Amino acid sequence: MYKKILVPTDGSEFAKKAQLHALFLAKVTGAEIIALSVSENHFINGISTTDEVEQLNQILNDRCKRDLKEFEDMNEEDIKITSIIREGSPANSILEVASEESVDLIVVGSSGKSGFDRFILGSVSDKVVNAAKCPVLVVH
Repeated sequence: MYKKILVPTDGSEFAKKAQLHALFLAKVTGAEIIALSVSENHFINGISTTDEVEQLNQILNDRCKRDLKEFEDMNEEDIKITSIIREGSPANSILEVASEESVDLIVVGSSGKSGFDRFILGSVSDKVVNAAKCPVLVVH
């Protein structure tokens, strides 16, 4: 049923639970996994020096690599995992990669945000569920 499963990760506990579900689904269906980590760097636009921007971008990129490596280390069944790092809005990046890679399923952790943050920002999982062209499994 599934050939490609997109699994966004941010290193959170919800993301790790989603990763376990995705690995199980990939094992039973023979699907490959596209693992995505997004460097959300919109907040650095106001920083004045290029050196500071480069340092922050490097820190964010290293974090993405670490999150993807942790996911790959969970793979005990030799499921094919292709890792992608993107910069930008997490929800938009997830939707773009889902389209580009023609995924059959997105498995995403619930954001856990509530209150004012959720009202202003919305959760990534909500945005993905409402805009994705394929099925989305939200793991809490």
